[in-house]
Amino acid sequence: MSYADEIFKANVLDILNNGTTTENQEVRPHWPDGTPAYTIKQFGVVNRYNLQKEFPAITVRKNGLKSCMDEILWIYQKKSSNINDLNSSIWDEWADEQGSIGKAYGYQIGEAFKFKQISEDKVDEETEKCKDYPSFKLFHTADDKIWIMLDQMDSVLYQLKYTPFSRRIMTSLWNVNELNEMNLQPCCWNLEFNVTDKNREDKKLTLNMVLNQRSNDMLAANNWNVAQYAILLMMIAQVSNMIPGELVHVICDQHIYDRHVDIIKSIIERETYPAPKVWLNPDIKNFYDFTTKDLNVVDYIAGEKVTFEVAI
Repeated sequence: MSYADEIFKANVLDILNNGTTTENQEVRPHWPDGTPAYTIKQFGVVNRYNLQKEFPAITVRKNGLKSCMDEILWIYQKKSSNINDLNSSIWDEWADEQGSIGKAYGYQIGEAFKFKQISEDKVDEETEKCKDYPSFKLFHTADDKIWIMLDQMDSVLYQLKYTPFSRRIMTSLWNVNELNEMNLQPCCWNLEFNVTDKNREDKKLTLNMVLNQRSNDMLAANNWNVAQYAILLMMIAQVSNMIPGELVHVICDQHIYDRHVDIIKSIIERETYPAPKVWLNPDIKNFYDFTTKDLNVVDYIAGEKVTFEVAI
């Protein structure tokens, strides 16, 4: 079995055997028929995946890896919060008539901020450094200070290129001032990047990432999130001339919905297979040039997909 299968099965069994229930409590999610959607849950789960050993895809059921990548590009590359820019229907329940999910996910990634103050004599140098970052602009304040403006994705790419050992390379989707304008508050809300020097023969650094998630639905989203953020780590590492290392997945509330229990029990009893081989088109050097066509997946043998209700 794949290592992701091992983690998935262990997490499911821990929830079923040791978890606590939200039954009869006040909960936000509900089923399409209006019934409250209760869960069995575990608090404070941490899973680690080493991308140098294998790609973290489960095989007990097939995961649509290109669809995973498409959603991650929608958020971090297109910086969109409109489902018309997405090639799947996974966000349809939360979109308004115009297709917007409000000021959530990609909207937050695409908001430029005052990233770095510079002096007048550094303008040309910094402009050259930032020429490949779409959000880049110079901002002059009333008191004659000059700021580089970048959005969250471009700031990550900039820091990995020029200050890779910084401990401040991260993104956050949890903007408290605009939570009330989001149709769904972000589940995967924070990324932290950390670079290590493994003394490789090719002299490349290793890029690691922590994914912080407030809420994780084991059936609908668990390995979907793991796979898509593994792909994001691979993309960012490649354009930063680094090697993808560890993805550390930190989950506050990991749960199974009441109507999913029998389905997920049957899934973990399925036959398992080795992890698929997954790699990116090595010719892509700019993050904004990636498409789902650049994702290569071979030898992905897995169980059939399952159908189930989604709590909304």
